[in-house]
Amino acid sequence: MNIVKSIVVWIIGLCYMVILFPLTFIIWLLVLPFDRDRLVIHWILMYQSYFLVNLMPVWKVKIEGREKAVPGTTYVIISNHQSILDILLINSLKLRFKWISKIENIKVPFLGWYLKMAGYITVDRGNEESKVEMLGKSFECLKRDISIMLFPEGTRSPDRQIGFFKRGAFQLALQAKVPILPILIDGTGGILPKHGLIFNSGHHITVRVLDPVLPESFGTDNADELAGKFNSKLVDEMKNLRENTQI
Repeated sequence: MNIVKSIVVWIIGLCYMVILFPLTFIIWLLVLPFDRDRLVIHWILMYQSYFLVNLMPVWKVKIEGREKAVPGTTYVIISNHQSILDILLINSLKLRFKWISKIENIKVPFLGWYLKMAGYITVDRGNEESKVEMLGKSFECLKRDISIMLFPEGTRSPDRQIGFFKRGAFQLALQAKVPILPILIDGTGGILPKHGLIFNSGHHITVRVLDPVLPESFGTDNADELAGKFNSKLVDEMKNLRENTQI
């Protein structure tokens, strides 16, 4: 049954992208001379993701705390990472930000094209010069009041547990003196795990936007220590979420 559902989901998703991509590309060409920050394409992608999330028949999504992301506030937005579906769910929150993505995604059809069209930031995780360049571009975005969104684990969790947080996101927040907006996602790893192609049934997705943490509440100016603090915070929040879900 899961195989049949998966075929249906992949067909729906593929048709959705094939139909909408040409329209998005035309709009991109039209606004390219005037849209320096690629905001038009960003918002188009946000709403496309929102409708796709609500179109799919294989999951139920519960979003909590969306109102905690205050409009007009610039954040470093972080989230745990279980599945490629997390990208759709983060987008469906309809926040203004620039994604930081691993450079390998540029080669993925549609995904890579959208990354380029929206002017999102890529990084070669094995190249120190690329990391420095990514941090520089991200810092400039924050200074122009554009939030940055990234997964501090750097990759999808293979077991739905929250892994080690790398320092980059927290270094940015410290340097730019902007709040950190943590987001917790659970359930996506059960539906479409890392390297998986089959959509599994019986899982509910929860996206919980947590309270933003202001720079004066960081309690440290060390990026590694700050990463550890937020890692512990999200691990605790995940534990509480799963305990309450079982009740």
